[in-house]
Amino acid sequence: MTDDLERDLGLYATVTISMGAMIGSGIFVLPALGLKEAGPAVIVAYVLAGLVVLPAALSKAEMATAMPESGGTYLYIDRAMGPLAGTVAGLGAWFSLVFKSSFALVGLGAYLLLLVPLSDGLVKAVALGLAALIVVLNVVGTEQSGKAQSIVVTAVVVALVAYVVDAGFAVDTARFSGFAAEGADGVVTAAAFVFVSYAGVTKIASVAEEIENPDRNLPLGILVSMGAMVVLYTLVVAAVVGLNDPTTLTTSGPGGGPSLTPMADGAGRLFGGVGVVVISVVAILALTSMANAGVLASSRFPLAMSRDSLAPETLAGVSERFKTPATAILVTGGLLLALIAFVDVVDLAKLASAFQILVFSIVNVALIVFRTSDVDSYQPSFRAPGYPVVQVVGLVGGLALLTQMGTVPILGAAGIVVGGVAWYLVYGRSRTDREGALAVVLARYRDGGTEAHE
Repeated sequence: MTDDLERDLGLYATVTISMGAMIGSGIFVLPALGLKEAGPAVIVAYVLAGLVVLPAALSKAEMATAMPESGGTYLYIDRAMGPLAGTVAGLGAWFSLVFKSSFALVGLGAYLLLLVPLSDGLVKAVALGLAALIVVLNVVGTEQSGKAQSIVVTAVVVALVAYVVDAGFAVDTARFSGFAAEGADGVVTAAAFVFVSYAGVTKIASVAEEIENPDRNLPLGILVSMGAMVVLYTLVVAAVVGLNDPTTLTTSGPGGGPSLTPMADGAGRLFGGVGVVVISVVAILALTSMANAGVLASSRFPLAMSRDSLAPETLAGVSERFKTPATAILVTGGLLLALIAFVDVVDLAKLASAFQILVFSIVNVALIVFRTSDVDSYQPSFRAPGYPVVQVVGLVGGLALLTQMGTVPILGAAGIVVGGVAWYLVYGRSRTDREGALAVVLARYRDGGTEAHE
């Protein structure tokens, strides 16, 4: 095996991988859950969540051009704050993304049941089959996975635009009455639930080492996909609210809870008798695409950690034939299959969501550390605008949303942090003596503000 990965992802593939990581449960599952919390103002909640994510997206776009290597979130936090923080971020982000991919594949079962009457066992078998296919596709090649992602995401976006356009002629404006009846608290709580809809925007940074012309394509890919998804989410959620009786959305799901197929609930009014079929197929494609993007990105965390001696060195191996981190992909795929087969991934996905909000908040701190340290090795070609105000707003906004997640998800995030610390103490601490840019900042303050450069 060799350690070199090929740069074969262009701008379009970069944008579609990022969008594919976002077009999934955020559109096809979560709108009804958000509606239950905020009423029609769930539309505002999606915009608010996007605004809270934006600072982290800008921060990652800058750091990605300074460090266009595999690892994304792990790499930036590790280099900024040291290997302990990096270990927590790397393991937590890896688990979180795999949980979300599992949730996407299991979640498509609700749409699959609208097409064919299958037993729960067969639905799970389909999810396992798709997971295995995704793993094989990622092992065979990033370029092939990127091409498949581009095709699927393009088709899904076209279908969603058609959904929105048709809905413009069919929505019932009365559905928007009492728009903000649940108040600001309801909107903030809903924003916390749908925050994860945007979490995929920075997954592309995890495969930065495989992107052509990263100085241009990384920040452009992140920002284009983010802007496109804020607009698309807002319009699609507005269409869902305007097409459906709120009672249908909030009580037609399992156990009388929110609907798990909100996009399909009003599809018959748009596309006639085949509406439900069309939307169900689109949902299955989108959720599969989301899982593919999750495997593509999450497998790069163990690869990067292995290179830094924070994970077994075998995970750093790159296939000579396919030029992909095959071992890291297979380990990630094994966890994905196990979660689908044996675990209630819906509950785990909720726990992982809280950790993602925490990580997005810390990413803003990492950028502040790099800028403050002024280390010579940090030379980004893109500079996040509005520094440091934007990063402080992102940090405060993320922590504010985290408080709305509830006790169990917060405890779950704390559990991931404890697990990461334990792994570092048992495995990583004896294998690395690196320090992050934060050490430079602290040394400067200890020395009374004298200049300190790496």
